[in-house]
Amino acid sequence: MRQRFGLRDRVMLAYGLLALGLSGVLALVTFGVVSNYLTDQRTSSAIVETSDNAATLHYGLYGLTPECMPVRREETECATSVAVPPAKVAKLVERLPSTDSAAMLLGYNGSWYTVSANEGDVPADMVATARSGIEVHRRIEVGGEQVLAVGVAVGKPGEAFFELHPLTRLDSTLRTLKLTLILAAIVTALLGLAVGRLASTVALRPLAELTQVAAAVARGRLDARLQAENDPDLGGLARSFNQTAAALEKRVVADARFAGDISHELRTPLMTMMNSMQLIQNHRAELPGAVREPVELLGDDLDRFRRLVVDLLEISRDDGGDQGTRETVRIADLVRAAADATAGREITDVSPDAAELTMEADKRRLERVIANLVDNAEQHAGGCKGVTVRAGGKGVIVYVDDAGPGIPAADRDRIFERFGRGETSPDSRTDAQRGGIGLGLAIVARHVEWHHGTIQAKERPEGGARFIIELPTQNH
Repeated sequence: MRQRFGLRDRVMLAYGLLALGLSGVLALVTFGVVSNYLTDQRTSSAIVETSDNAATLHYGLYGLTPECMPVRREETECATSVAVPPAKVAKLVERLPSTDSAAMLLGYNGSWYTVSANEGDVPADMVATARSGIEVHRRIEVGGEQVLAVGVAVGKPGEAFFELHPLTRLDSTLRTLKLTLILAAIVTALLGLAVGRLASTVALRPLAELTQVAAAVARGRLDARLQAENDPDLGGLARSFNQTAAALEKRVVADARFAGDISHELRTPLMTMMNSMQLIQNHRAELPGAVREPVELLGDDLDRFRRLVVDLLEISRDDGGDQGTRETVRIADLVRAAADATAGREITDVSPDAAELTMEADKRRLERVIANLVDNAEQHAGGCKGVTVRAGGKGVIVYVDDAGPGIPAADRDRIFERFGRGETSPDSRTDAQRGGIGLGLAIVARHVEWHHGTIQAKERPEGGARFIIELPTQNH
Protein backbone atom coordinates (compact mmCIF):
# COMPACT_ATOMS: atom_id res chain seq x y z
CA MET A 1 0.00 0.00 0.00
CA ARG A 2 1.33 3.39 -0.99
CA GLN A 3 2.45 5.42 2.01
CA ARG A 4 1.38 9.06 2.04
CA PHE A 5 3.23 11.87 3.72
CA GLY A 6 1.44 13.40 6.67
CA LEU A 7 0.88 17.13 7.04
CA ARG A 8 3.86 17.47 9.35
CA ASP A 9 6.08 15.61 6.88
CA ARG A 10 4.88 17.76 3.99
CA VAL A 11 5.62 20.98 5.89
CA MET A 12 9.06 19.70 6.85
CA LEU A 13 9.76 18.60 3.28
CA ALA A 14 8.65 21.99 1.95
CA TYR A 15 11.07 23.79 4.28
CA GLY A 16 13.86 21.42 3.29
CA LEU A 17 13.24 21.86 -0.44
CA LEU A 18 13.02 25.64 -0.05
CA ALA A 19 16.30 25.71 1.86
CA LEU A 20 17.91 23.42 -0.71
CA GLY A 21 16.65 25.56 -3.60
CA LEU A 22 17.83 28.84 -2.07
CA SER A 23 21.19 27.42 -1.02
CA GLY A 24 21.59 25.83 -4.47
CA VAL A 25 20.94 29.14 -6.27
CA LEU A 26 23.24 30.97 -3.88
CA ALA A 27 25.94 28.33 -4.38
CA LEU A 28 25.69 28.58 -8.17
CA VAL A 29 25.87 32.39 -8.11
CA THR A 30 28.73 32.35 -5.63
CA PHE A 31 30.68 29.78 -7.62
CA GLY A 32 30.11 31.67 -10.85
CA VAL A 33 31.23 35.02 -9.42
CA VAL A 34 34.22 33.66 -7.52
CA SER A 35 35.40 31.36 -10.31
CA ASN A 36 35.17 34.17 -12.88
CA TYR A 37 37.03 36.52 -10.54
CA LEU A 38 39.82 34.00 -9.80
CA THR A 39 40.11 33.05 -13.47
CA ASP A 40 40.31 36.70 -14.52
CA GLN A 41 42.91 37.39 -11.87
CA ARG A 42 44.96 34.40 -12.94
CA THR A 43 44.69 35.38 -16.59
CA SER A 44 45.66 39.00 -15.86
CA SER A 45 48.68 38.01 -13.80
CA ALA A 46 49.76 35.52 -16.49
CA ILE A 47 49.48 38.18 -19.22
CA VAL A 48 51.41 40.70 -17.13
CA GLU A 49 54.17 38.19 -16.36
CA THR A 50 54.38 37.08 -19.99
CA SER A 51 54.49 40.69 -21.20
CA ASP A 52 57.26 41.58 -18.71
CA ASN A 53 59.34 38.60 -19.79
CA ALA A 54 58.76 39.49 -23.45
CA ALA A 55 60.01 43.02 -22.75
CA THR A 56 63.09 41.57 -21.06
CA LEU A 57 63.76 39.38 -24.12
CA HIS A 58 63.27 42.34 -26.44
CA TYR A 59 65.88 44.33 -24.56
CA GLY A 60 68.31 41.40 -24.54
CA LEU A 61 67.84 40.67 -28.24
CA TYR A 62 67.78 44.21 -29.63
CA GLY A 63 69.43 46.29 -26.96
CA LEU A 64 66.34 48.46 -26.61
CA THR A 65 64.45 49.54 -23.56
CA PRO A 66 60.84 48.49 -23.26
CA GLU A 67 59.82 52.02 -24.19
CA CYS A 68 61.44 51.54 -27.63
CA MET A 69 59.34 48.46 -28.44
CA PRO A 70 57.27 49.16 -31.55
CA VAL A 71 53.62 50.03 -31.09
CA ARG A 72 52.81 49.02 -34.69
CA ARG A 73 54.66 46.50 -36.75
CA GLU A 74 55.67 49.06 -39.35
CA GLU A 75 57.44 51.18 -36.71
CA THR A 76 60.73 49.29 -36.65
CA GLU A 77 63.20 52.17 -36.68
CA CYS A 78 64.52 51.23 -33.25
CA ALA A 79 65.13 47.58 -34.13
CA THR A 80 68.56 46.34 -35.15
CA SER A 81 68.96 43.88 -37.96
CA VAL A 82 71.95 42.08 -36.36
CA ALA A 83 70.99 38.50 -35.44
CA VAL A 84 71.83 37.29 -31.90
CA PRO A 85 73.70 33.97 -31.66
CA PRO A 86 71.47 30.99 -30.73
CA ALA A 87 73.47 30.22 -27.57
CA LYS A 88 72.85 33.72 -26.26
CA VAL A 89 69.16 33.49 -27.13
CA ALA A 90 68.87 30.21 -25.23
CA LYS A 91 70.55 31.75 -22.19
CA LEU A 92 68.25 34.76 -22.33
CA VAL A 93 65.22 32.46 -22.30
CA GLU A 94 66.59 30.27 -19.50
CA ARG A 95 67.34 33.30 -17.29
CA LEU A 96 63.82 34.70 -17.50
CA PRO A 97 62.09 34.81 -14.08
CA SER A 98 59.03 32.59 -13.58
CA THR A 99 56.90 32.97 -10.48
CA ASP A 100 54.74 29.89 -11.11
CA SER A 101 57.16 27.49 -12.84
CA ALA A 102 55.70 28.33 -16.23
CA ALA A 103 57.05 26.73 -19.39
CA MET A 104 58.39 29.17 -22.03
CA LEU A 105 58.82 29.18 -25.81
CA LEU A 106 60.51 31.83 -27.96
CA GLY A 107 60.19 31.87 -31.69
CA TYR A 108 63.18 33.88 -32.94
CA ASN A 109 64.90 34.05 -36.29
CA GLY A 110 63.11 30.94 -37.56
CA SER A 111 63.99 28.77 -34.53
CA TRP A 112 62.27 27.80 -31.30
CA TYR A 113 63.93 28.18 -27.91
CA THR A 114 62.10 26.44 -25.08
CA VAL A 115 62.20 25.86 -21.33
CA SER A 116 60.16 22.90 -20.02
CA ALA A 117 58.08 22.87 -23.19
CA ASN A 118 57.95 21.65 -26.77
CA GLU A 119 57.34 23.79 -29.84
CA GLY A 120 54.29 21.65 -30.69
CA ASP A 121 52.55 22.34 -27.38
CA VAL A 122 51.06 25.63 -28.61
CA PRO A 123 48.29 25.42 -31.24
CA ALA A 124 49.26 26.72 -34.68
CA ASP A 125 46.51 29.36 -34.76
CA MET A 126 47.78 30.88 -31.51
CA VAL A 127 51.31 30.98 -32.91
CA ALA A 128 50.09 32.74 -36.05
CA THR A 129 48.10 35.27 -34.02
CA ALA A 130 51.03 36.12 -31.71
CA ARG A 131 53.44 36.45 -34.66
CA SER A 132 51.08 38.93 -36.25
CA GLY A 133 51.53 41.20 -33.24
CA ILE A 134 48.28 40.42 -31.38
CA GLU A 135 48.36 39.28 -27.77
CA VAL A 136 46.57 35.95 -27.38
CA HIS A 137 45.71 33.66 -24.44
CA ARG A 138 43.79 30.40 -24.16
CA ARG A 139 43.32 27.41 -21.84
CA ILE A 140 44.87 24.34 -23.41
CA GLU A 141 45.94 20.86 -22.32
CA VAL A 142 49.60 19.94 -22.37
CA GLY A 143 50.69 16.50 -21.26
CA GLY A 144 47.36 15.85 -19.60
CA GLU A 145 47.58 19.06 -17.56
CA GLN A 146 45.49 22.19 -18.00
CA VAL A 147 47.59 25.30 -18.64
CA LEU A 148 46.98 28.88 -19.67
CA ALA A 149 48.93 29.66 -22.83
CA VAL A 150 49.79 33.38 -23.29
CA GLY A 151 51.51 34.63 -26.45
CA VAL A 152 52.86 38.11 -27.27
CA ALA A 153 55.02 39.59 -30.02
CA VAL A 154 58.70 40.25 -29.26
CA GLY A 155 60.20 42.37 -31.99
CA LYS A 156 60.23 41.91 -35.73
CA PRO A 157 57.26 40.28 -37.55
CA GLY A 158 57.26 36.53 -37.14
CA GLU A 159 58.82 36.57 -33.68
CA ALA A 160 56.67 35.61 -30.67
CA PHE A 161 57.07 34.61 -27.05
CA PHE A 162 54.79 32.14 -25.22
CA GLU A 163 54.45 31.16 -21.60
CA LEU A 164 52.41 28.14 -20.42
CA HIS A 165 51.10 28.86 -16.91
CA PRO A 166 49.87 25.78 -15.04
CA LEU A 167 46.28 25.99 -13.76
CA THR A 168 46.56 23.16 -11.22
CA ARG A 169 46.40 25.48 -8.23
CA LEU A 170 43.47 27.43 -9.68
CA ASP A 171 41.56 24.27 -10.56
CA SER A 172 42.24 22.86 -7.10
CA THR A 173 40.95 26.05 -5.51
CA LEU A 174 37.81 26.00 -7.66
CA ARG A 175 37.27 22.31 -6.90
CA THR A 176 37.56 22.98 -3.17
CA LEU A 177 35.16 25.89 -3.52
CA LYS A 178 32.68 23.71 -5.40
CA LEU A 179 32.78 20.95 -2.79
CA THR A 180 32.44 23.51 0.01
CA LEU A 181 29.39 25.08 -1.62
CA ILE A 182 27.79 21.67 -2.23
CA LEU A 183 28.38 20.70 1.39
CA ALA A 184 26.99 24.05 2.53
CA ALA A 185 23.87 23.48 0.39
CA ILE A 186 23.36 20.02 1.91
CA VAL A 187 23.85 21.33 5.45
CA THR A 188 21.45 24.19 4.73
CA ALA A 189 18.86 21.72 3.41
CA LEU A 190 19.21 19.61 6.57
CA LEU A 191 18.86 22.73 8.69
CA GLY A 192 15.79 23.59 6.64
CA LEU A 193 14.33 20.16 7.43
CA ALA A 194 15.04 20.69 11.12
CA VAL A 195 13.48 24.15 11.07
CA GLY A 196 10.52 22.76 9.14
CA ARG A 197 10.10 20.01 11.72
CA LEU A 198 10.16 22.54 14.53
CA ALA A 199 7.84 24.92 12.69
CA SER A 200 5.38 22.16 11.84
CA THR A 201 5.40 20.98 15.45
CA VAL A 202 4.62 24.46 16.71
CA ALA A 203 2.10 25.19 13.95
CA LEU A 204 0.31 21.86 14.29
CA ARG A 205 0.21 21.84 18.07
CA PRO A 206 -3.40 23.11 18.08
CA LEU A 207 -4.29 20.35 15.61
CA ALA A 208 -2.69 17.77 17.91
CA GLU A 209 -4.72 19.18 20.80
CA LEU A 210 -7.86 18.96 18.68
CA THR A 211 -7.04 15.33 17.88
CA GLN A 212 -6.54 14.50 21.56
CA VAL A 213 -9.78 16.21 22.62
CA ALA A 214 -11.73 14.57 19.79
CA ALA A 215 -10.30 11.18 20.79
CA ALA A 216 -11.29 11.83 24.41
CA VAL A 217 -14.86 12.65 23.32
CA ALA A 218 -14.92 9.49 21.22
CA ARG A 219 -13.85 7.48 24.28
CA GLY A 220 -16.79 8.87 26.24
CA ARG A 221 -15.27 11.94 27.92
CA LEU A 222 -17.98 14.28 26.72
CA ASP A 223 -16.78 17.10 29.01
CA ALA A 224 -13.46 17.45 27.08
CA ARG A 225 -13.09 20.90 25.52
CA LEU A 226 -10.57 22.88 23.47
CA GLN A 227 -8.79 25.76 25.18
CA ALA A 228 -8.06 27.85 22.05
CA GLU A 229 -11.25 29.91 21.85
CA ASN A 230 -9.30 33.17 22.28
CA ASP A 231 -6.85 32.33 19.49
CA PRO A 232 -7.44 34.77 16.58
CA ASP A 233 -6.89 32.03 14.00
CA LEU A 234 -8.31 28.95 15.72
CA GLY A 235 -10.96 30.56 17.89
CA GLY A 236 -13.78 29.88 15.44
CA LEU A 237 -12.86 26.21 15.07
CA ALA A 238 -12.45 25.78 18.83
CA ARG A 239 -15.80 27.41 19.59
CA SER A 240 -17.57 25.33 16.96
CA PHE A 241 -16.03 22.12 18.28
CA ASN A 242 -16.84 22.99 21.90
CA GLN A 243 -20.43 23.83 21.00
CA THR A 244 -20.77 20.53 19.15
CA ALA A 245 -19.29 18.60 22.08
CA ALA A 246 -21.55 20.41 24.53
CA ALA A 247 -24.62 19.67 22.40
CA LEU A 248 -23.56 16.03 22.14
CA GLU A 249 -23.05 15.84 25.90
CA LYS A 250 -26.51 17.24 26.54
CA ARG A 251 -28.03 14.83 24.05
CA VAL A 252 -26.26 11.81 25.54
CA VAL A 253 -27.20 12.85 29.08
CA ALA A 254 -30.81 13.34 27.99
CA ASP A 255 -30.88 9.96 26.25
CA ALA A 256 -29.29 8.30 29.27
CA ARG A 257 -31.83 9.91 31.57
CA PHE A 258 -34.62 8.80 29.25
CA ALA A 259 -33.31 5.22 29.18
CA GLY A 260 -32.87 5.27 32.94
CA ASP A 261 -36.36 6.58 33.51
CA ILE A 262 -37.85 3.93 31.25
CA SER A 263 -35.82 1.20 32.96
CA HIS A 264 -36.97 2.37 36.37
CA GLU A 265 -40.56 2.46 35.20
CA LEU A 266 -40.21 -1.07 33.83
CA ARG A 267 -38.83 -2.51 37.03
CA THR A 268 -42.18 -2.58 38.88
CA PRO A 269 -44.22 -4.38 36.19
CA LEU A 270 -41.19 -6.58 35.50
CA MET A 271 -40.99 -7.65 39.12
CA THR A 272 -44.71 -8.38 39.06
CA MET A 273 -44.30 -10.52 35.94
CA MET A 274 -41.25 -12.30 37.37
CA ASN A 275 -43.07 -13.10 40.62
CA SER A 276 -46.10 -14.29 38.70
CA MET A 277 -43.91 -16.45 36.48
CA GLN A 278 -42.19 -17.92 39.52
CA LEU A 279 -45.58 -18.76 41.01
CA ILE A 280 -46.65 -20.42 37.76
CA GLN A 281 -43.41 -22.41 37.59
CA ASN A 282 -43.88 -23.55 41.17
CA HIS A 283 -47.17 -25.13 40.05
CA ARG A 284 -45.76 -26.35 36.73
CA ALA A 285 -46.80 -29.94 37.45
CA GLU A 286 -50.43 -28.88 37.67
CA LEU A 287 -50.36 -27.25 34.22
CA PRO A 288 -51.64 -29.06 31.12
CA GLY A 289 -48.88 -30.48 28.91
CA ALA A 290 -49.73 -28.14 26.03
CA VAL A 291 -49.14 -25.07 28.26
CA ARG A 292 -45.82 -26.08 29.87
CA GLU A 293 -43.60 -25.37 26.83
CA PRO A 294 -45.02 -21.84 26.20
CA VAL A 295 -44.59 -21.10 29.90
CA GLU A 296 -40.91 -22.12 29.74
CA LEU A 297 -40.32 -19.97 26.68
CA LEU A 298 -42.05 -17.07 28.39
CA GLY A 299 -39.85 -17.56 31.43
CA ASP A 300 -36.68 -17.45 29.31
CA ASP A 301 -37.82 -14.27 27.59
CA LEU A 302 -38.71 -12.67 30.92
CA ASP A 303 -35.21 -13.47 32.17
CA ARG A 304 -33.67 -11.88 29.08
CA PHE A 305 -35.98 -8.89 29.57
CA ARG A 306 -34.82 -8.58 33.19
CA ARG A 307 -31.15 -8.60 32.16
CA LEU A 308 -31.89 -6.02 29.45
CA VAL A 309 -33.47 -3.68 32.00
CA VAL A 310 -30.53 -4.15 34.37
CA ASP A 311 -28.02 -3.48 31.60
CA LEU A 312 -29.92 -0.41 30.43
CA LEU A 313 -29.86 0.95 33.95
CA GLU A 314 -26.11 0.34 34.10
CA ILE A 315 -25.46 2.02 30.75
CA SER A 316 -27.68 4.99 31.53
CA ARG A 317 -25.94 5.43 34.88
CA ASP A 318 -22.57 5.72 33.16
CA ASP A 319 -23.88 7.94 30.36
CA GLY A 320 -25.52 10.16 32.92
CA GLY A 321 -22.15 11.01 34.45
CA ASP A 322 -22.08 8.71 37.47
CA GLN A 323 -18.58 9.15 38.92
CA GLY A 324 -18.81 6.15 41.22
CA THR A 325 -16.85 5.70 44.44
CA ARG A 326 -13.22 4.64 44.44
CA GLU A 327 -11.82 2.62 47.30
CA THR A 328 -8.81 0.43 47.84
CA VAL A 329 -9.61 -3.18 47.02
CA ARG A 330 -7.59 -6.38 46.86
CA ILE A 331 -8.06 -7.41 43.26
CA ALA A 332 -7.62 -11.16 43.72
CA ASP A 333 -10.28 -11.33 46.43
CA LEU A 334 -12.76 -9.26 44.43
CA VAL A 335 -12.24 -11.30 41.24
CA ARG A 336 -12.53 -14.62 43.10
CA ALA A 337 -15.75 -13.60 44.86
CA ALA A 338 -17.42 -12.26 41.70
CA ALA A 339 -16.32 -15.11 39.40
CA ASP A 340 -17.11 -17.99 41.76
CA ALA A 341 -20.48 -16.52 42.69
CA THR A 342 -21.50 -16.05 39.06
CA ALA A 343 -20.38 -19.54 38.01
CA GLY A 344 -21.75 -21.23 41.13
CA ARG A 345 -18.46 -23.07 41.67
CA GLU A 346 -14.78 -22.37 42.29
CA ILE A 347 -13.19 -21.37 38.97
CA THR A 348 -10.59 -18.73 40.05
CA ASP A 349 -6.83 -19.31 40.14
CA VAL A 350 -4.66 -16.59 41.71
CA SER A 351 -0.88 -16.63 41.35
CA PRO A 352 1.16 -15.84 44.50
CA ASP A 353 2.63 -12.66 42.98
CA ALA A 354 -0.88 -11.23 42.46
CA ALA A 355 -2.45 -12.20 45.78
CA GLU A 356 -1.65 -8.92 47.55
CA LEU A 357 -2.07 -6.49 44.64
CA THR A 358 -4.45 -3.61 45.35
CA MET A 359 -5.94 -0.74 43.35
CA GLU A 360 -8.34 2.17 43.68
CA ALA A 361 -11.52 0.77 42.15
CA ASP A 362 -15.28 1.02 42.10
CA LYS A 363 -16.21 -2.36 43.52
CA ARG A 364 -19.61 -2.42 41.85
CA ARG A 365 -18.17 -1.70 38.41
CA LEU A 366 -15.28 -4.13 38.74
CA GLU A 367 -17.53 -6.91 40.04
CA ARG A 368 -19.85 -6.29 37.11
CA VAL A 369 -16.92 -6.70 34.67
CA ILE A 370 -16.02 -10.13 36.04
CA ALA A 371 -19.64 -11.25 36.42
CA ASN A 372 -20.54 -10.28 32.85
CA LEU A 373 -17.57 -12.12 31.36
CA VAL A 374 -18.16 -15.26 33.40
CA ASP A 375 -21.91 -15.17 32.70
CA ASN A 376 -21.18 -14.70 28.98
CA ALA A 377 -18.96 -17.82 29.05
CA GLU A 378 -21.46 -19.85 31.08
CA GLN A 379 -24.55 -18.97 29.08
CA HIS A 380 -23.29 -18.63 25.52
CA ALA A 381 -19.78 -20.12 25.14
CA GLY A 382 -19.94 -23.67 26.45
CA GLY A 383 -19.07 -22.78 30.03
CA CYS A 384 -16.29 -20.88 31.78
CA LYS A 385 -13.03 -22.86 31.81
CA GLY A 386 -11.46 -20.70 34.45
CA VAL A 387 -10.50 -17.23 35.66
CA THR A 388 -6.80 -16.55 36.25
CA VAL A 389 -5.22 -13.58 38.06
CA ARG A 390 -1.54 -12.85 37.37
CA ALA A 391 0.81 -9.96 38.02
CA GLY A 392 2.05 -8.21 34.87
CA GLY A 393 1.19 -5.65 32.24
CA LYS A 394 -0.01 -2.43 33.88
CA GLY A 395 -0.05 -4.20 37.23
CA VAL A 396 -2.42 -7.14 37.13
CA ILE A 397 -3.81 -9.29 34.33
CA VAL A 398 -7.09 -11.19 34.56
CA TYR A 399 -7.79 -14.00 32.08
CA VAL A 400 -11.33 -15.31 31.52
CA ASP A 401 -11.42 -18.47 29.37
CA ASP A 402 -14.43 -20.20 27.84
CA ALA A 403 -15.06 -23.47 26.00
CA GLY A 404 -16.83 -21.97 23.00
CA PRO A 405 -15.78 -21.95 19.34
CA GLY A 406 -13.73 -18.76 19.80
CA ILE A 407 -14.11 -15.30 18.32
CA PRO A 408 -12.87 -14.54 14.78
CA ALA A 409 -10.28 -11.78 14.54
CA ALA A 410 -12.65 -9.62 12.49
CA ASP A 411 -15.19 -9.57 15.37
CA ARG A 412 -12.84 -9.09 18.34
CA ASP A 413 -13.27 -5.32 18.44
CA ARG A 414 -16.89 -5.24 17.29
CA ILE A 415 -18.19 -7.40 20.14
CA PHE A 416 -17.44 -4.58 22.63
CA GLU A 417 -19.82 -2.23 20.83
CA ARG A 418 -23.36 -1.73 22.04
CA PHE A 419 -25.65 -4.24 20.40
CA GLY A 420 -22.67 -5.36 18.34
CA ARG A 421 -23.28 -8.03 15.72
CA GLY A 422 -20.54 -10.10 14.17
CA GLU A 423 -20.32 -10.62 10.43
CA THR A 424 -18.65 -14.02 10.55
CA SER A 425 -19.83 -17.57 11.06
CA PRO A 426 -22.83 -17.96 13.39
CA ASP A 427 -21.00 -20.77 15.16
CA SER A 428 -18.41 -18.31 16.48
CA ARG A 429 -20.79 -15.76 17.97
CA THR A 430 -20.79 -14.71 21.61
CA ASP A 431 -23.67 -13.40 23.69
CA ALA A 432 -23.69 -10.28 21.59
CA GLN A 433 -24.59 -12.43 18.59
CA ARG A 434 -26.24 -15.62 19.93
CA GLY A 435 -29.12 -15.11 22.29
CA GLY A 436 -27.44 -12.22 24.13
CA ILE A 437 -28.77 -8.68 24.22
CA GLY A 438 -25.52 -7.05 23.08
CA LEU A 439 -24.90 -4.82 26.13
CA GLY A 440 -22.95 -7.09 28.48
CA LEU A 441 -19.56 -6.76 26.77
CA ALA A 442 -20.15 -3.07 26.04
CA ILE A 443 -20.59 -2.52 29.78
CA VAL A 444 -17.44 -4.54 30.44
CA ALA A 445 -15.38 -2.39 28.06
CA ARG A 446 -16.85 0.81 29.53
CA HIS A 447 -16.07 -0.19 33.14
CA VAL A 448 -12.55 -1.37 32.32
CA GLU A 449 -11.80 1.93 30.62
CA TRP A 450 -13.23 3.76 33.65
CA HIS A 451 -10.51 2.03 35.69
CA HIS A 452 -7.83 3.12 33.13
CA GLY A 453 -7.37 -0.47 32.03
CA THR A 454 -7.60 -2.35 28.75
CA ILE A 455 -9.51 -5.39 27.56
CA GLN A 456 -9.03 -7.52 24.47
CA ALA A 457 -10.39 -10.76 23.12
CA LYS A 458 -8.00 -13.43 21.84
CA GLU A 459 -7.93 -17.11 21.05
CA ARG A 460 -7.38 -19.51 23.92
CA PRO A 461 -4.43 -21.86 23.23
CA GLU A 462 -6.54 -24.91 24.06
CA GLY A 463 -9.47 -23.65 22.01
CA GLY A 464 -12.24 -21.20 22.75
CA ALA A 465 -12.06 -17.50 23.56
CA ARG A 466 -9.89 -15.72 26.12
CA PHE A 467 -10.68 -12.26 27.46
CA ILE A 468 -7.62 -10.44 28.82
CA ILE A 469 -8.04 -7.53 31.23
CA GLU A 470 -5.10 -5.37 32.29
CA LEU A 471 -5.58 -3.04 35.26
CA PRO A 472 -3.17 -0.62 36.96
CA THR A 473 -2.31 -1.36 40.58
CA GLN A 474 -0.90 0.60 43.49
CA ASN A 475 1.86 -1.96 44.08
CA HIS A 476 3.18 -1.93 40.50
